[in-house]
Amino acid sequence: MDWLERMNRAMDYIELNLAGEIELSEVARKACCSSHQFQRMFSFITNVTLAEYIRRRKLTLAALELQNCKSAKVIDIAMKYGYESPVSFARAFQSLHGITPAMARQDGTALKAYPRLSFLITIKGVDAMNYRIETKESFEVFGMERVFRSDEGGDAPNTPAQFWQQCHANGEVEKLAANAGDLPRFVSQDSYKVHGICSYKNTGNDTFPYMLCAFKSETSNANGYSTITIPALTWAIFPSEPITWDVFGETIEKLYRRFYTEWLPTSGFEQVDGMELEVYGGKAGLHSVELWFAVRKI
Repeated sequence: MDWLERMNRAMDYIELNLAGEIELSEVARKACCSSHQFQRMFSFITNVTLAEYIRRRKLTLAALELQNCKSAKVIDIAMKYGYESPVSFARAFQSLHGITPAMARQDGTALKAYPRLSFLITIKGVDAMNYRIETKESFEVFGMERVFRSDEGGDAPNTPAQFWQQCHANGEVEKLAANAGDLPRFVSQDSYKVHGICSYKNTGNDTFPYMLCAFKSETSNANGYSTITIPALTWAIFPSEPITWDVFGETIEKLYRRFYTEWLPTSGFEQVDGMELEVYGGKAGLHSVELWFAVRKI
């Protein structure tokens, strides 16, 4: 089964269950990946979160029923699409459509419709993508880790970006860099000492682990840190151009988006459990990032 078929099977499952319970773990299973991996991939491809897409589809169908089934009670339609009360339904409905459910029943009322998504391969210009495929032996990293919710809920810091900010502010990044030791040979010697790694173990359907990490070597001091072993894997590695920190956010987002929308659907590879490494580096006053995606041949 290829990438497009898997993604469209996940969309089919969502569409068939809009009036029932949608299990995000089952959506991900249809796409042959983890729940976090699917939600992450979906948001980069579509520029909308999976939860927001489902909400829009439910409210699109609810609006159609309000217009076409005049005898149906608002509370029944609300319950059908997962709202526990007419008040919560009306609030969500007005947020999307700009009018109340009652107004939606009037002839000539303008409503918004969000159609079902389908995944297709399209030609997107001629910009080259720089990447390389490397198979690496098992290695270890150590550092500070935290488990995050895919919906970015929970106590702050509730995103990896906030985790980085916190660890910079309290000096943990500098402390980890001082304990990192020498870089291993398989990493560019222009790399910095502290990096990021995501989805290196299973923490549940709707959560994922993230670690601010250093590569472990004979000169490292890993005492007091969490240590994880990364098995021998094949990596698809996508480097950025040299950049300044002010454009870092948009640069890394572009790399992720191009990987998911341009490279992965046509490469003949698939991700391994969503595991990713962010390897940071730089020279001559500029910075760079390499995104390492663990992959295997389909």
